[in-house]
Amino acid sequence: MNKLVLLLFFTLLSLSYIFKIDRLIVEKFNFINSFKESYQDNANAFQEFRDKYFYQAQSIEDYKKENEILKKYQFLYTKNQYDYDQLLKINKIQEDINKFELVKVLSYVKFDDFSKVWLNKDKTSEKILALIDNDFTAGIVVKSNNRSLALLNGNEKANYAVFIGKNNAPGIVHKNEDDEKYLKIKYIPIWMKISIGDEVISSGMDNIFYKGLKVGKVIKINKMPDMQEAIIQAYSQVREKRYFYTYEKIEKEILETNKKP
Repeated sequence: MNKLVLLLFFTLLSLSYIFKIDRLIVEKFNFINSFKESYQDNANAFQEFRDKYFYQAQSIEDYKKENEILKKYQFLYTKNQYDYDQLLKINKIQEDINKFELVKVLSYVKFDDFSKVWLNKDKTSEKILALIDNDFTAGIVVKSNNRSLALLNGNEKANYAVFIGKNNAPGIVHKNEDDEKYLKIKYIPIWMKISIGDEVISSGMDNIFYKGLKVGKVIKINKMPDMQEAIIQAYSQVREKRYFYTYEKIEKEILETNKKP
């Protein structure tokens, strides 16, 4: 019996090979393959739709949470701003008005001096302006032939007041004659402690800069009998910049004068 079954199996297998029955099945019943392909396409599309839907739903939920946080901060800002304005009115205090202006470097004043450049800004006032590079001091701006002349950090006349370290030791920025890559802070009181690595910031005591702009870090200290000097690595790479900001503090007396008819 087993031999008969085995013989029948090989006979059917041979006939299938000879008459290519498997190919005929595929050709005659190709709707099966079409159904299979359609099913796979629909399944893939459904998977993509599901992933996209859940991703968008999650994004919408995240945006809602972020929006709620922003609304909260907006409310707090509005409230604090109102309280601040009321405090100024009650105490009859006028808030300082600061004027910032983006300026572009046009050219060197002289080809053998990279520390002086012309800016694209007319200047009629004799008042010295601060030159700022993002959060860093970059130099000062003076009037020359009714034009804005920028004296960059490292120029012998680019002098302004600074504080050094946590003790706020005062000093004045100067050119470092020994190595122009660095700046020198002069006139530091000998009794005030300063250290290598101390950060130098603008003090605002010169009526040019406001307090807190970063200048550089102390890399060397020179002590003398009656004072000390600090050599600093400046943060702003002024000679590589083409754009700066000028800063001017508008004084109260000027505002009141302009209000008069």
